[in-house]
Amino acid sequence: MVKLGIAKIGNIVSGLMTDLLLDERADREDFEAVTVTSGTKMKEEDAEKVVEALLKFEPDLCVVVSPNAAQPGPTKARTLLKNAGKKVVVITDSGKLKDKLEEEGGFGYILINADAMIGARREWLDPIEMAIYNADLMKVLAATGTFRVLQTALDTCLTAIKEGKECELPKIVMTAEKATINEFSNPYARAKAIAAYEMAAKVADVNVKACFMTKEWEKYVPLTAASHDMMRTAAKLVDEAREMEKADDTVKRAPHSKDGAILSKTKLISKPE
Repeated sequence: MVKLGIAKIGNIVSGLMTDLLLDERADREDFEAVTVTSGTKMKEEDAEKVVEALLKFEPDLCVVVSPNAAQPGPTKARTLLKNAGKKVVVITDSGKLKDKLEEEGGFGYILINADAMIGARREWLDPIEMAIYNADLMKVLAATGTFRVLQTALDTCLTAIKEGKECELPKIVMTAEKATINEFSNPYARAKAIAAYEMAAKVADVNVKACFMTKEWEKYVPLTAASHDMMRTAAKLVDEAREMEKADDTVKRAPHSKDGAILSKTKLISKPE
């Protein structure tokens, strides 16, 4: 039995789905996962509490998932876990952190710039708008193939640990090309998915401008509204891409077996093998 421990510091959409992507039917018998979260908070003391609770689970592999992993909270979490002798994979929303993580050494990483910052201005963002945004972004990351890359990378580590082999931690800077390359048979569908990924990635730029660079509320409110419409449109695009694959009967499906093996099928009326 392999144990996966997930430290969720603050929120990005990848953190909402990491454990679920590895056991979608809740019937795997080869591993178990525990997620400990600080909720929306990201201070160092929040990270310390999360790590303390997670280490009691004695995980074989740890994931630290957070927005902007350069912040003190996520940095504290991964450092404490590494110092405890744990294998650690960092999942965060900025490819710019690659050099920092390489400099720190000893970490795997999956950097997803399309897991974009929300338009967090009080004049715009309420709980319902937050939920709708996250739903749209979740669809983009799922249907472009981004989550497939994340899930496969972690599954590879879990399998190696289960078999008593050395786990080579993933080092992935996600791009639209990497996300979509193995997900689509129809080239037009893939083109739509690439467009959706790139649009989602640009949402972060708009929201950084709205939340940190623009002071006048009359100016930043339209920016946040625009960014959420961008994500909504990206979700529509990727939905169209998947519908094209469905029309061709070429949707890729890769369920887990009970022993953790990844099966595969494309034809709807067929059994995964």
